[in-house]
Amino acid sequence: METFLSDGVEIAYVDFEPLTEDRREPIVLVHGFASTHAVNWLFTQWVKTLTEDGRRVIVFDNRGHGRSAKLYDPAQYSLDLMAADIVHLLDHLSIPRADVMGYSLGGRIGTVLALTAPERVRSLILGGIGENLIENSGLPRGLAEAMEIERIEDIDDSTLKIFRGFAEATRSDLAALAACVRGARKSVEPELLARITAPVLICVGTRDDVAGDPLPLAEFFPNARVVDIPGRDHNRAVGDRIYKQAVLEFLDTRP
Repeated sequence: METFLSDGVEIAYVDFEPLTEDRREPIVLVHGFASTHAVNWLFTQWVKTLTEDGRRVIVFDNRGHGRSAKLYDPAQYSLDLMAADIVHLLDHLSIPRADVMGYSLGGRIGTVLALTAPERVRSLILGGIGENLIENSGLPRGLAEAMEIERIEDIDDSTLKIFRGFAEATRSDLAALAACVRGARKSVEPELLARITAPVLICVGTRDDVAGDPLPLAEFFPNARVVDIPGRDHNRAVGDRIYKQAVLEFLDTRP
């Protein structure tokens, strides 16, 4: 991975060239909480799928994750700052505008990016995020404490235990993740979504209890469509074939 400084914070990224002569618009992929660019986008074959479709694919590790800088002040994890990291990455690569796909927390970051720097977002793809984007602050209550507790066996809540287990599996810095949870808590005011005029695609697994219902969310965007990912929960939807097909069709037909 290469690195650059986003207002002094080191961000690790990879810039993948398209695998076809037919070069299409670049796309930035934003991973979810406790994940990394590799877990979210490489292992699931998303980078392969998109580069074979002729797209330049930019992936990176969010601050506090993967190989990017670990910060322990919650104020350093506001969604505005995390969205600004994408702007700075696009500037670093001299890319004026890109399609943006975010999964879960990455979807929240992508939405804030579309609000704060709309000229940089050609289209917005939200995976694993539904009405919880506007109904609550996102990450489950008690998650920061679940990152800080000494033993995973002492966590009673099954959802929090899954998140902690995932964080351990990705060898994450648990203290940095706890700070991220506290700093990234923010619901998006639904009336603001009307300002996002870029085409929006929302893809959520039908068994996803984390995202919330995508249909009420879509109503607030001027130009959004919803695709259900049958039989998939929050963790298993990300690499699903139907999800990938929907994204390729969306990118091929959006203005």
